[in-house]
Amino acid sequence: MLSEEELVEIGRVTHYFTKISVAVVELSASLAVGDRIRIKGPTTNFEQVVESMQIEHNNVERAEAGQSIGLKVKERVRERDIVYKIVE
Repeated sequence: MLSEEELVEIGRVTHYFTKISVAVVELSASLAVGDRIRIKGPTTNFEQVVESMQIEHNNVERAEAGQSIGLKVKERVRERDIVYKIVE
């Protein structure tokens, strides 16, 4: 039986650095390395595991609501795309 997955909105993309594939995400909820996320927008829709994130160029394991983080992403994202945490 498939587990029910729930998407919880945790932030949105405010900037994207093409050359290094890093999205700047303004968080509205906490996020930790190892969490599964989905990024959705008009032309964006993919899922990945958070492998690394930074706050002001320092690697962090966890970030809280209200913080802006740099997040390594595996596909192109766009400003205003919404980031969801996948909760099982």
